[in-house]
Order: sequence, then C-alpha cells, then structure tokens
Amino acid sequence: MKSLDVITIGRSSVDLYGAQIGGRLEDMGSFQKYIGGSPTNMAAGMARLGLKSALITRVGNEHMGRFIREELVREGVDVQGVKTDPDRLTALVLLGIRDETQFPLIFYRENCADMALCEADIDEGFIASARSVVATGTHLSHPRTSAAVIKALTLARKYGARTALDIDYRPNLWGLAGHDSGESRFIASAEVTARLQAVLHRFDLIVGTEEEFHIAGGTTDTVAALRAVRAVSAATLVCKRGAAGAVAFTGTIPASLDEGQTGPGFPIEVFNVLGAGDGFMSGLIKGWMDDEPWPTALKYANVCGAFAVSRHGCTPAYPSWQELQFFVDRGIVTPALRHDAALEQIHWSTNRRKSWPEVRAFAYDHRLQLEELPGASPEKIGRFKELCLEATLQVAQGRPGYGLLCDNRLGKTALHRAAGQGLWIGRPVEWPGSRPLALEPELGPDFGGLSEWPLEHVVKVLCFCHPADAPQMQADQEATITRLFHACRRNRLEMLLEVIPSKVGPVDDLTTARLITRFYDIGIYPDWWKLEPMQSTAAWAATCDAVQSRDPHVQGIVILGLGQSEAELAAAFRLAAPFALVKGFAVGRTIHADMGRAFLAGQIDEATAVATMAENYRRLCGIWDQARATGVST
Repeated sequence: MKSLDVITIGRSSVDLYGAQIGGRLEDMGSFQKYIGGSPTNMAAGMARLGLKSALITRVGNEHMGRFIREELVREGVDVQGVKTDPDRLTALVLLGIRDETQFPLIFYRENCADMALCEADIDEGFIASARSVVATGTHLSHPRTSAAVIKALTLARKYGARTALDIDYRPNLWGLAGHDSGESRFIASAEVTARLQAVLHRFDLIVGTEEEFHIAGGTTDTVAALRAVRAVSAATLVCKRGAAGAVAFTGTIPASLDEGQTGPGFPIEVFNVLGAGDGFMSGLIKGWMDDEPWPTALKYANVCGAFAVSRHGCTPAYPSWQELQFFVDRGIVTPALRHDAALEQIHWSTNRRKSWPEVRAFAYDHRLQLEELPGASPEKIGRFKELCLEATLQVAQGRPGYGLLCDNRLGKTALHRAAGQGLWIGRPVEWPGSRPLALEPELGPDFGGLSEWPLEHVVKVLCFCHPADAPQMQADQEATITRLFHACRRNRLEMLLEVIPSKVGPVDDLTTARLITRFYDIGIYPDWWKLEPMQSTAAWAATCDAVQSRDPHVQGIVILGLGQSEAELAAAFRLAAPFALVKGFAVGRTIHADMGRAFLAGQIDEATAVATMAENYRRLCGIWDQARATGVST
C-alpha cells in the first residue's frame, strides 16, 4: 500500500495579493500573504479534498521559505520533498484584481530557490511511495529543473504510478515576455512547442486551457492542436474552456470540442481568475485518483474552479471535501459565492489554520482584578504576566494542547513572547466588567485594530448576558458582538465567545443552551465557546447539543474557572469531560490568584511565583487529563 496519493513537483512562491479590488497594482495599499505557485497550490487543494498529497520543490532558508513549509503542514501536505536552499531566496509574486478581465501580476523569480531544483532532489523511495506524480509546465523551461521532472516521471513509471501534466503556460516564465507582462497567457514559440512535445509521451493525463494546448500543439486551431498532442501522447486530454466548462478526450480527437466528455458547469460570478486552473486541477486529480468516471471528475474540477474564481487568493479559495459536497447537494444560492453566508461558514470552519483536539489554557488576561490589588502598577502587572508565561512554558514543554489567555494592554511583553511557540493564544477585547459590552480602546471605533493582530491570536470576548435580559440590553450587546464577529472573519482571526449568565440572573439546565441558540440565530458562529462550569450532566448535554446541531465544525468548548477551588473544578471537569465537544479549560485565578497578590505586594520573589504557578497549572492539567481518561461518551 502506497502512503501518498499524489506528489506535485515545481514552483513554490509566496503570493502577495493586493487587498484593494478594482484598482491598479500601483495603487495597492496593503497585501494579503498566501502560499502560491501551481504545484504548491495543487498540493494544498488536493489535501483539502482528502488526498494524501506531497510537494517536491525548493524554498529559501528565510522567513518566506519557513512560511511556505509551515502553511503546507497546516494544510496537511507532506513536506519531506520540500528542500531548503541555503543560497537562494524564495520566489515572490505580487498580484492584483483590477476588474473582471484584468489580473496584473509580477513574478519575482530571478535565480529563485525552486528554479534550482535538480535531479539530486528527487528521491527514488519518495517517488515510489506515491500513486501519482503531477508536473507543471514551468519546470520544463530550464534544463536543470526539466531534468529533475523527467527523473521523477521516469521513477513514477518504474513504480507503476500515474503521471499528469498541467501545461500551465506562462510566457513570462519561459523568457518570452517582460517583467510587466506576467498576466500574458499566450505567445507562440516553436521552441517551447518542441520542448513540450518532447516530454508529452510521459504522461497519462494532460490538462490545459485552449491557449495552453495551442502552445503544446503548435497551432492556434484548438482541434488541430489537440490532434498534434494526440499524435505524440496517448494521455487523456482535458481542455479547459472557461465559461464553457471543460472537456475530456480519452481517444481520437473528434471534429468538435463539444463531442468530448463533460461535467456539469456552475454559472457563478467571476471575481478572480488567478489560481482557478490550480483549483480545477485539484478537483480533477481527486476524481481521477478515486477512479471516478470523467464526467464526475470534471464536476469536481468545475466546482473547485468555481470556488477559485469567486474568492480572494488562490489556495485560500479552494474548498474542503465537505464544502464541495455541500455545494453540489444544495446548488447555487447566489452567483457571488463569497457572499453566500452558509457556504462561507463551511469554508471557514473546514479550512481553519489549525485544529485543536484539546486545550489546557492558563488564563492571565485579568486586568481589573489585578489593578485593584495592593502594590499593583502597570509595570509590575506586566512583569507578573511574563512570569505566568514562564510557568506556562515550563508545563507545556513544547507539547501540543497547551495555551494561554493574555491581554495586550497590561501583558504586551508576555503576549509577544508567546508567539510562535506552539501555544493556543487567546487575547481579550472586552472592557473588563462592562455591561452592556464595551471593547478595549485599542480596537478603535471601527475595530480596525484587529488588522494588526497575528493570525494565531484568537479574539476572546466576554459578554455578561442572560436570556432574560431587557430587550435594549440584548440588542446593544448583540450589535457589538455581531460587528466583532464580522471583523474577525474579515481579518482571518478565530473568535472565542465567553458567556457567564450566572453573573446576571438565575440559571437552570437550559440557560446556556438558550443563549447559544440565540447567537446562532442572529448569525454568530464563534470558533470557540468559553462557558462556566455547569452543575449537571443535563446542562452539558443541552449545551453541547445546541452547539453541535448548529455548527458541527466548531473548534470546541473550554471551561472557565470563576476562581473556584481545585476541588470544585475537579467536580466540574468530571461532569464535562465525557462530552467530546469540551476540549479543555481556560482557568486563571485558581492557578495564579495567591501568587499575583503576593508578588504585587512584594512578598515573594519571581522564582517562587513561577515555580508555584507552574505546579498549580500542572496539577490542574492532571486533574483534567484524569477526568478525560474516564472516556468520552458523547
């Protein structure tokens, strides 16, 4: 049994996508950063569809190279074939969406890392582990990279793997167009045609647009070009025809493109064509590797292409398998797919940056409680939070499933130090104790401050609310949370919603479930819920059902502490632990209250504070783990 479904080989870059739509690239004021390059996009797109994909390429030994590697890992792509080049920089591409027909882009690829790919980078055992190898045209443009591709294809044949080519013709990358012509898709070249035709016999599947078959076939008559390709290759040929869909030919090329096999098309609004072909290829390879008939494989491809042209970016636009199935089953509601709320929720929730099976978070986002203690000052509170982070790191020891809650106003240094250490990081935005809910001034009146946040930070908001709230109180708080939710999505940030109804009014087994249902009813889909310890199995059952029934892809629930003792929390953990949706806890004062009071008053030294908090935190983690070990039953 082979461990990989597909290996792609070739380009890998960082795409810097202009965030402003409808203007020149010259006028872009900000950019979104994504992974890019056709084989890289495809590897991620195929992984989203459930294929075990891998990539062979090179990246630089710098921040952008590490970004590509880390993003691929997040997407589930095997990166053992991604080599780090010590001498060259990772390629960059600047892209923009000018209008419905113009998508300017600039390739920064002079002596870039992926163009140094060579035969020595192709490992025979790695190729032998795959069911298929997919190459793209750019790496056939240079003798060194072409030799690497041919070696991979030769080994693929040796070990019985399928082979596919996305022609992916970019005249600029073949040296036929200038730096300002990155958007160019076709320039005739007898030399390029000859170099392509010399390798076409190596493939079982060849995919391209009409223009790409023109260069492969050496003529701008599409049927004649397909016949020229057929003359040198027995591969299945899939010709992409834009709005007319795509057509597959497994044998003799007929007189009309309409006589080939087709899949259903999807009439949607075209927002961004960049990366659409890579999305199409991801869906096509999914169907091909699942041995689906060509109309089904083309349906998958057309769906993925439709998503790609409807959203910002290349890889970020591609669907998960769940999303593709939902779309096919339900159909089109609005041609502008990025404005389809139900579809976008599935897209977001099934393509998150990271899934957390468990979270044991040490919460030291407290502000008002610490400011009121004797001896407190902003400087001393900030230092105390650094000590809390030291305790967190001592317990986590680099292992997954640990985290923290820390604020930026009093805990900035600790918050910044926590970045990149594998921790789950929640960051509060509510003004402490506010009701109706008000937010920290750093967000700004339009919540624009979120644009400054690292993508790994989870936006945590605490709302003191209750189903029996007066209508005006309910309306005011829901309006704030609604604005915050949409700002989080706009800035690609996860959101945690914390509700504590017991601080507002009496509660029963259904109180929290009713609150949760209300938030879903108004279109709020938090990635996380932070809930107070409930006092019965019935309450947890009703709460988890309220979440799961409305959002089956939610990250989960964490339990807050309310300053309870370890014994009280142990009992609460035992009630919650059987529910799989409860991923852990985010507890603070139970761990740090005594140490915070003593440290701010100058009664203990830093080492004692860290050691004691680490032991408290470690013990609470053990209590949760023990409760969980009894077995998840729901």
